[in-house]
Amino acid sequence: MAQRTGLSKSTIGRIWKAFELKPHRAEGFKLSNDPLFVEKVYDIVGLYLDPPEAAVALSVDEKFQVQALDRSQPAFPMMPGMPEKRTHDYVRHGTTSLFAALNVAEGTVISGTLRRHRAVEFRRFLAKVDTEVPADLAVHVNCENYGTRKHPSVTRWLADHPRFTMHFTPTYSSWINQVERLFAYVADDLLRRSDHRSVQALEAHLRAWIQARNDNPKPFIWTKRRPDPRITRTTNQANY
Repeated sequence: MAQRTGLSKSTIGRIWKAFELKPHRAEGFKLSNDPLFVEKVYDIVGLYLDPPEAAVALSVDEKFQVQALDRSQPAFPMMPGMPEKRTHDYVRHGTTSLFAALNVAEGTVISGTLRRHRAVEFRRFLAKVDTEVPADLAVHVNCENYGTRKHPSVTRWLADHPRFTMHFTPTYSSWINQVERLFAYVADDLLRRSDHRSVQALEAHLRAWIQARNDNPKPFIWTKRRPDPRITRTTNQANY
């Protein structure tokens, strides 16, 4: 730019700094085209901020194809002036799916590990939620609008369990589903720092991680505002 304009590099740098321009950075975004976007956002945020009485609000989703990775060498621990180091090469030992229902008021999690993530597995997980939530409470489920959520088998199960009410997030708006933040913690705290030589070992580690969280649960608190909530930014910054 300095060559094209005839200005000095320091002048260009000062202009960039004055206008907070950072050409080396780029972000992606996805604009929701859901015609009922506003209504769905009000519905879900209302569940978070003012849940119905005698009810529990759950944020539900599954983290599928979680890989059991056996790294070629043990990780080098953090040392003064040196970050933790891990090898890039590994051996895969299969995959599993982590189903989770986050209690948005308490921060506790109902979880299950299943090898697949079809409608039948989602129905099985709903049945587990049904057994673990006290029978005198209504259950409001916030989840993404996947095809498995509206499969006839799931629809029939919901008809037989009228205390369940489904709330679907708008299209391209997974950021509003708080359980996604939980999955980010699972990836950062567990999956990137551990080795697993079998799917069974991975599933046991996932259950232990969830149990440790449930021993000291903390609900997520939204603190960051978006200029336009319809836009989903594809960065690694936390939204909660």
